[in-house]
Amino acid sequence: MGLAEIDRNLLERCLQKKPRAWEDFVDRFMGLVLHVVGHTAQARSVRLSPEDRDDLCAEVFLAVIKNDLAVLRNFSARSSLATYLTVIARRIVIRELLARRAMSRLSNGISPHAAEALADPHPGGQRRLDDQEEIERLLEGLEGPEAQVVRMYHLEGKSYQEISAAVGMSENSIGPILSRARDKLRRTSVNSSTHS
Repeated sequence: MGLAEIDRNLLERCLQKKPRAWEDFVDRFMGLVLHVVGHTAQARSVRLSPEDRDDLCAEVFLAVIKNDLAVLRNFSARSSLATYLTVIARRIVIRELLARRAMSRLSNGISPHAAEALADPHPGGQRRLDDQEEIERLLEGLEGPEAQVVRMYHLEGKSYQEISAAVGMSENSIGPILSRARDKLRRTSVNSSTHS
């Protein structure tokens, strides 16, 4: 599904910093962000107070306006704006929930090193890609379970455990699949730059 006309206009108004554009943007997508916050917390069995929910929504909107609306400037319009914002919001909420869990354990007497390890569900594992175009380029060269694993990890923000359950493969095989996919992307990028 492409970009709806109403969203195209709203996006242009925000990027041009027209009066009331940001307020209209927040009004349009607040429900979506609230839904993503609630769903993501529930999927991770995290109970949120109304204040926590408001804080997480604020974090998402702060990320959108950060660096002169970089998130909106990077939108490629290959999907709906709502889909794009869902991916962004989910990633931010997961990061915040992990950071809060680590800080909570830290305040309960766990060493800073242990808390840091807990904040990263896969220490020494794969860094999530933030660039949607890079992820889409990566997916073009993949198929089957490999593409499904990459999509679930980088676009949907799922954990190794969630991916393992969904695709029916061992949790230990997720990391190597992501590494091979990233190597494939690197080789493709190098080949295309040497041929151009």
